[in-house]
This record gives sequence, C-alpha cells and structure tokens, in this order.
Amino acid sequence: MSDLLERLRERGWRLTSQRRVVAEVLDGEHVHLTADEVHARAADRLPEISRATVYNTLGELVTLGEVIEVSTDGRAKRYDPNAHRPHQHLVCTGCGAIRDVHPVGNPLADLPAEQRFGFTLSGAEVTYRGLCPVCAG
Repeated sequence: MSDLLERLRERGWRLTSQRRVVAEVLDGEHVHLTADEVHARAADRLPEISRATVYNTLGELVTLGEVIEVSTDGRAKRYDPNAHRPHQHLVCTGCGAIRDVHPVGNPLADLPAEQRFGFTLSGAEVTYRGLCPVCAG
C-alpha cells in the first residue's frame, strides 16, 4: 500500500480538498493511473475538481519526489505513488497493464565497470515486458 497521504502530511504540504482527493485516488498497491484516470476518479469524489487542478497537482507531486512519472512505449504517462519503495515495473505489451515487481539483486551493481564508461551511477530503471494472463488468453 502507498503511504502517500501520510508522507504529504509529514512534509507539511497543504492538503486542500482537491489535493487530498488526488492523493486518495493515487493511494494503493500497483497504482499506475493516467492523469485522465486520476481526474475521472477524483471527479467521482469531488465533482467540481478541474482537469487543470489534477494536472497541476500531479506535476507538484512529481517535483516533490512523492510520485513517479512512468512512461512506457509512447503510451500516456502514468503516476506511481510508490516513490519511496525501490521497485521495477512489469508491463503488458498487449493492454498496457503495469505491476510493481521487486526482483532480487541490484541493477546498479549488475552493470559491469567496463560498461559504465566512467559514469557515477545514481539510479536504474528496469522494465520487464510480456503479456498478462488476460492478453495471453
């Protein structure tokens, strides 16, 4: 489960009703919603919330490092609230479903020194691709 609301409270981030509903929509395990999906779900809870407010709030959450922006294969960006739990993504090449996965090992350590070209590594993004059970049918 994401602890996004708790993290935002601890930061002292001003939780207006609009910001709160966006954070609530993003809360959960394996959450990777598009901005339009966030807006639709937020509008179910708070009908007066505007699309611009949702986009601005998502942008602020990404800037704060509280939400990760996930892009896969040119599809719409998705927003992942599990920004403080190291994980990778498993993406269905059929429907675009995304799941958080926690493989064993450290992708930073797995890159041999001769393939680092003198870079000091600070992060790695690994995306696993395949067909989900529904698409594999």
